[in-house]
Amino acid sequence: MRLILLGPPGAGKGTQAARLVQKYGIPQLSTGDMLRAAVAAGTPIGLKARDVMESGGLVSDEIVVGIIADRIGEPDARNGFILDGFPRTVKQAEALDAMLAAKGLKLDAAIELTVDAGKLVDRIVNRAAEARAAGQPVRKDDDPDVFKSRLAAYEHDTAAVTPVYRRLGLLRGVDGMAPIDAVTAAIDAVLKDVAAASAS
Repeated sequence: MRLILLGPPGAGKGTQAARLVQKYGIPQLSTGDMLRAAVAAGTPIGLKARDVMESGGLVSDEIVVGIIADRIGEPDARNGFILDGFPRTVKQAEALDAMLAAKGLKLDAAIELTVDAGKLVDRIVNRAAEARAAGQPVRKDDDPDVFKSRLAAYEHDTAAVTPVYRRLGLLRGVDGMAPIDAVTAAIDAVLKDVAAASAS
């Protein structure tokens, strides 16, 4: 099962990815983690990434896709993977598709956790207030202003990726505002449909 999880920050992608990892025994691939691991391991593409990062530059799409290509060649990704936080742009979606095609692979589904942006901001504001009331530090990502700017960046770039997967017939929407267990059940239903369709 090769999946992409789409949805704005705070939609619950991390929670659902962790459940999919447990259920299907496939790795969740975070580009940030893979980048750090490739740099630490000193792989050819990791060294390229390190040079860019040390000069203060942004790692190119080509390098990121190269790191994903290396990672999905590892034994634990043989039965599939979950990409979370990538692709973020149409160009990245096209590069990912070309890389997978070159390996004779394709995505099974792109699952979008759909949310109400206004309610999502309320959820984060409440979470920050609860943390303060409990005397806990507020996570940087839960600062309402930081969150709003991340949401705006998502809507500007990543929301453009959704139509790409809709055109390819891979996009499946799931209500991300539902309770966590209901979201998990909806994703399970989607994946059963996908498996049945690919078996027929």
